[in-house]
Amino acid sequence: MNLRAAKHDVSSQFIQTWLFFLRNETKVTKFQVKQLTARNEHSKEPVVAPGGPVVSVTTYGERLGTVHLALESIAAGSALPSRLILWVDSAEGFANRSAGLKRLVDRGLEIYLTDNFGPHTKYYPYLLSTDTFDVPLVTADDDLLYSRWWLEGLVRSHRERPEEVHCYRAHRIGLANGVITPYQTWEPCRSAEADYLHFGTGVSGCIYPMSLLKRLKLAGAEFMQLCPKADDVWLHVNALRAGMKTSQIWNRPLRFPFVPETQGSGLYHSNVLLARNDEQIRSTYTAKDIAVLEAESSLHRR
Repeated sequence: MNLRAAKHDVSSQFIQTWLFFLRNETKVTKFQVKQLTARNEHSKEPVVAPGGPVVSVTTYGERLGTVHLALESIAAGSALPSRLILWVDSAEGFANRSAGLKRLVDRGLEIYLTDNFGPHTKYYPYLLSTDTFDVPLVTADDDLLYSRWWLEGLVRSHRERPEEVHCYRAHRIGLANGVITPYQTWEPCRSAEADYLHFGTGVSGCIYPMSLLKRLKLAGAEFMQLCPKADDVWLHVNALRAGMKTSQIWNRPLRFPFVPETQGSGLYHSNVLLARNDEQIRSTYTAKDIAVLEAESSLHRR
């Protein structure tokens, strides 16, 4: 068996194991929350280490009371970020931190007050905070419990192919008659190859190269007019315009367990169920962008 085939076989075994894990998510999540709570209450280990990427997260509302669990899952990883940053757009939330967040701050978590940029708050305040991008940026959600290997996998993929966007969960953009098809019709990504048609979703985590961070900073806040509730759209279209492809780490998309009691609200309800992603996609992707996607699609048909 050659190396590529061996890697595929290992990936397939891993994915089957992970799917089994998710089928038993409720039981596993309870155990994981118990472990993370104990770690948060007793650990003195730093949540950061030199040499890693920056990990940026935002939270709001009731999730201020549970975000420490998501952050603690990152801090329990086999690889650590060089900075772990939480952006909060509420002065009250910033001032009145939970005990869990206070303990994480003592171990290296950074918390900053920021303007509200909707879902773009997970990365855009970081771009505003610096003019120097020496390490890649990883975005994470505030309502997931990440695995021990989560950050290590993103970092490894970035080192292997540093001029691509890497993620654990992607869709494949659909095209028909020169237009992008409705978001709900896009198929899950079933490949670990890099492709312009691969659309990374931030829910399971993405890692962005330094060159893309510079481009995003120069692009400014135009997303507030084009796709204010769709950060994945803005991040993908800017990667596309930079000639940067997206690759999914495994040949199946992965999702991580949810923090309990965090799914009462979220962008899925408005963006997907109410088709607002489609409005924002139409506003953001130009004819030139679609031509690049069509050219990529035609390569696969040859």
